[in-house]
Amino acid sequence: MERDAGERGRRSRLGLAGFMVVAGIMHFVAPDRYEKIVPRWLGDTRRVVLTSGAAELACGALLLSRRTARFGGWLTAALLVVVYPANIQMLLDAGTEHQAVPMPVDRFRVIALGRLPLQLPLIAWATRVARRAA
Repeated sequence: MERDAGERGRRSRLGLAGFMVVAGIMHFVAPDRYEKIVPRWLGDTRRVVLTSGAAELACGALLLSRRTARFGGWLTAALLVVVYPANIQMLLDAGTEHQAVPMPVDRFRVIALGRLPLQLPLIAWATRVARRAA
């Protein structure tokens, strides 16, 4: 039973690592999509997107090793909190010239609202990985 729990923990850690690596890569592959939701008060949106993409890649890399998974889990949770304002900005921009994706405003608002609570289970996942790695 303990071995099964260890295997589930390993799969969870590697799943989160994969998620973070893919998310990080996407910041470099399609930076324009991310730039549109960066809060404008942060300044140079390209720099913010590339920096957050690099941070996501670093988190994913740290999660790959059991030795660095604890730090990687806590860093991932912190990063997910730090990037949360982008989800808020996305919602605030619905129906304005800054709306991230061209689509009907009502539909866009539903998507933007849906993203807000989505971050919470991701933060919980990261903290669970960090605690299990201890």
